[in-house]
Amino acid sequence: MSTERWPVVLLIENEPILMMVLSDFIEEAGCDVIEAPTTAKAIQILEDRVDIRLVLADLDVRGSVTGLQLAALIRDRWPPIELILTGAVKPNLSSIPARSVFHDKPFEQRKLVASIRSFVSASQ
Repeated sequence: MSTERWPVVLLIENEPILMMVLSDFIEEAGCDVIEAPTTAKAIQILEDRVDIRLVLADLDVRGSVTGLQLAALIRDRWPPIELILTGAVKPNLSSIPARSVFHDKPFEQRKLVASIRSFVSASQ
C-alpha cells in the first residue's frame, strides 16, 4: 500500500451541481478535495487543517465575507496557499491577490485542470 498522499484542495462553492463538477476536475488533476459551501465553513477548515495547498473559490459564494475579501484573507493568513478564483462576472484582475488566477464560468475543463496541476506542482 502506498503512503504517498495527494495534494489537498479546498473547494469553496455553494451550488451543489458545480460542487460535484469541480470536485471531479480537482480529482482529475490528481488531488484530494475538501468541500466548503460557505466562506465561514472555508475559514473554519483552513484554521483546522495544515495540509491545504490550493483553494479553488467561487467569488460569488455566500458567507460572512465576499469572495475577494476571502481571497485577500487567505493570502494574508495562509500565504503559501495558492488561489484559483472563479465567477460569473470577471473582477478587475488587479484586485485579485498575487499568485492567483481567475477562470470564467462556464469553465473550460482542460484549462481549469491545467491550472490546478500547475499550482499544485509549483507548491511542492
